[in-house]
Amino acid sequence: MPRRYDPERRQRIIDAAIRVVGKKGIAGLSHRSVAAEADVPLGSTTYHFATLDELMVAALRQTNEGFAKALAGSPVLDDPRSDLAAGLARVLGEWLGGDRTGVELEYELYLAALRRPALRPVAAEWTEETAERLASRTDPVTARALLALMDGICLQVLLTGAAYDEGYAREALARVIP
Repeated sequence: MPRRYDPERRQRIIDAAIRVVGKKGIAGLSHRSVAAEADVPLGSTTYHFATLDELMVAALRQTNEGFAKALAGSPVLDDPRSDLAAGLARVLGEWLGGDRTGVELEYELYLAALRRPALRPVAAEWTEETAERLASRTDPVTARALLALMDGICLQVLLTGAAYDEGYAREALARVIP
């Protein structure tokens, strides 16, 4: 039987991996579970991603785009006269108020780097890129501090189930900005 050309298969596998992690967490991710979710033969997942770590790297790269898109869609970094703390607090609120499953998934894959060294470079890339973007409005040290604080606020909201408090976030972020 001739091979069927399927240029979208790799992307479908990545999307399926993201859905599997969203439903079952990292522990539920396997080539078999992804193949079933993507409705592709098991061999397709191992053809495109020889290891589970390779698949997780691709999924992490894709999910990391969530906050980056929210930040890019905001004028906060473009206008040097705007209130940076208020703008960042607003972006966090919009991101957390959107697809909550996507936000949780992004953090779950990001934190998986603690146990999976193959994911660390991707997590570091995201941190570097975001810090560089924030440094366009402040210095590099402050940019990293802002990123750490925003991560902390997001994790607290996700872990406690508490409502996001934009006023609190704005005040906390303002305290870091010189």
